[in-house]
Amino acid sequence: MLLSLSNEPRDYAWGSTSLLADLEGRESTGVAEAEVWFGDHAGDPADIAGGSTLDAVTEGTLPYLLKLLAAADPLSIQVHPTITQARDGWDKERDLAADDPARNYRDANHKPELIVALSDRFEALGGLRPVAGTLRLLDALGASSGVRALRSRLEGGSDEDALRDAVGWLLSGDAQREVDEIIAALAEASSDEFDAELRAVRAIAERYPGDPGVVVALLMNYIVLGRGEAIFLRAGLLHAYISGLGVEIMAASDNVLRGGLTSKHIDVPELLSVLDTTPAAVPVLAPAAGAVTDYPIEVPDFALRRVVLEGTPLSMEVFGPAMVLSTGGEVSVTGADGVALAVPVGTAAFAIDETSVLLSGVGEAFIAQPGS
Repeated sequence: MLLSLSNEPRDYAWGSTSLLADLEGRESTGVAEAEVWFGDHAGDPADIAGGSTLDAVTEGTLPYLLKLLAAADPLSIQVHPTITQARDGWDKERDLAADDPARNYRDANHKPELIVALSDRFEALGGLRPVAGTLRLLDALGASSGVRALRSRLEGGSDEDALRDAVGWLLSGDAQREVDEIIAALAEASSDEFDAELRAVRAIAERYPGDPGVVVALLMNYIVLGRGEAIFLRAGLLHAYISGLGVEIMAASDNVLRGGLTSKHIDVPELLSVLDTTPAAVPVLAPAAGAVTDYPIEVPDFALRRVVLEGTPLSMEVFGPAMVLSTGGEVSVTGADGVALAVPVGTAAFAIDETSVLLSGVGEAFIAQPGS
């Protein structure tokens, strides 16, 4: 059986007034539209055509949350725990009220994420850059006392220890003078090697003046995705989306430890306990040349497949509770009963007990289902 799913966009301040409207071919409301959730998460379960919501069907057991994400401004820098860390944190905070602003853990689950770009350009920060590269970047910022102080934190010892020390110091509240000096130095900074990074962080500084997360961003890898390209963000990996439209899928969790670019609670010791400071680039997963792209990730919570339809129907095997999200053109989905369900752009079909679905039309769709 197939159900038709939709939802209203969530109006977070960083959302775009145009990206989702343009995708769906409708007039902009003039209000920031940040995310559309397709899942059974209690915070905003998807609507089922004809009434009811998805949680009434699944009883909140869906292991993943599928989203459309539209960012006009940077999201907070953040990291997510492993499942063991999440269970320990949830137990440690069991006496805190659910809405306590000091609460870090909203559930006992991990939150690995995959984001696939729908826009031609999607900007993100992901992972920490090797220290040698960041020291070269700092050469472009001059020799103010703030820059010298950050450099001294990074020089000597292992990259992992130096980066942990630098992130903790920047977010501690004791380094605001140095943070302000480093941000001021961005205005005139120039580097052939790091021109794109400096331009990106300058733009972030304009949106978040004086925020220590601006300097944390200087320690991170700057990533630009093209349409169909993706990055997987595992537990412990510091990241932030900067701008663009994408399809995001994650484990069904709301556990976020923040590290800047936010007015929300930042628990520095807890962040550092979860943070993986091993420096490395985040691999970009490229779309396949053919009609179907599988993004190779190994988590039990979810798997995501991109399908480009050019008029020839494609039969796709599915397992577990699956969704087909339409992101372009005209797409329809047919289940075992032989009845075709039209899936307008920006909506999804939910397959409860199907083992395969037939996708028809000319357009683009994403199939979400539990992982292996």
